[in-house]
Amino acid sequence: MYDIIFVGGGLNYAGAVVAAKKGLKVALVERDMEHIGGTCLNNGCIPSKHLLHLAQTQAALRHKAFARHKDSLKLSVAVEEKNEVIAKAHRSIEAQCSSAGVELIEGEGVIKEPFRVEVNQKSYEGRHIVLGTGSSPFIPEGIAYDKKAIITSDEVLNLTAFPDSIAIYGSGAIGLEMASFFAANGVQTTLIFRHAHISNKFHPHVLQNLEESLQSLGVQFLPNTTILEAVNYENRAKITTDKEVLSFEKLLVATGRRPNVEVVATPQIAVQKGIVIDDFFETTLKDHYAIGDCNAKLMLAHSARAQVLNVVQTITGKKERLNLENIPKFIYTLPLQYAAIGKTRTSLDKEGIEYKEALFPLSALALSHLTQATKGIIVLYADKENFLLGGEIFAPHAEELIAILSVALASENDVATTLEAVFAHPTFSEGIDRALRRLG
Repeated sequence: MYDIIFVGGGLNYAGAVVAAKKGLKVALVERDMEHIGGTCLNNGCIPSKHLLHLAQTQAALRHKAFARHKDSLKLSVAVEEKNEVIAKAHRSIEAQCSSAGVELIEGEGVIKEPFRVEVNQKSYEGRHIVLGTGSSPFIPEGIAYDKKAIITSDEVLNLTAFPDSIAIYGSGAIGLEMASFFAANGVQTTLIFRHAHISNKFHPHVLQNLEESLQSLGVQFLPNTTILEAVNYENRAKITTDKEVLSFEKLLVATGRRPNVEVVATPQIAVQKGIVIDDFFETTLKDHYAIGDCNAKLMLAHSARAQVLNVVQTITGKKERLNLENIPKFIYTLPLQYAAIGKTRTSLDKEGIEYKEALFPLSALALSHLTQATKGIIVLYADKENFLLGGEIFAPHAEELIAILSVALASENDVATTLEAVFAHPTFSEGIDRALRRLG
């Protein structure tokens, strides 16, 4: 019998390694060891950031100080390098597991009865079961996904040549990031979304500047548009919307992801949108947990890692609630990135919470005029006692800057305490200092 069986080899592996190092007998079940590390490593945030980093250079070269030639990103070379990095990461994860004493089991894990995981017709028993089976792309009805003309994030990150045109359906993180990537590389890029704006979650000024930045990069918007049907017609994506019929070389379907819940084959574990959990990630079956995308709470790799480490902590006797609201979220758009943490204007207004808001435009910093960041904005929120509630950042490397707010929120700092820190000059982190001072 194992102390813990982890099912799903995404960020679940981090929990398995930590648990094994604590002296527990641990097994990690993964359907395909060539996919260990999960979506983030294999066909999500790691490969996408590799491509976006290269595209950032392409976008920067549009500056008038550069004499442009006909050089372009060699996509096949970029993908080959990406594959090498991922292969090395696979071996690294397997080595970490082996060194810690984690038993790796390859195959599809299924729970048909409590405390037992069936893999390849063999049953494994554990005192605790941790499910981390991830998610898969959601394909709306009417779209004939064929992995050729009509693709998802699984295929788009493995293209070895640029299409002449691409439509992207959906304006979430995947849609916005891939729109940035293709537009920066000169591909005719059209972003199709069902509402008037790309999001209803961003601060209005951030939203306006983000939309203008994408359009300046070359992304064409088709707002208030729904795709009714999409098929491969003569090796192109023929798209019928509620307004017109369109044709593109590729259609990237980026309409969100669905939790992988097929692991559950017992009514004792409730499943709704995702696997139902409590505040400590325990399912409706005692000592059975679900972390990451499969519980549908927050589909981010660093969230999954935080969740599984929290579960291991619970199992080993230190039960503490993990505040998912204080986990940073970001979108790697070009040329600036967006990040948020804690409460935002949207959530504060929705919950009817009294708050103060301070907005600082990065255009007030000389550095922004030298780095094409004049559309950047930092927005901070505090309660009536001046304790920080959250913030939104639209800036170069916002995903890094948001860590400052993450530490402040974890420390439950008020504005005055946070201002005891000195922010270096010239940096965009100074914008946080200026916004804090505007909160008073």
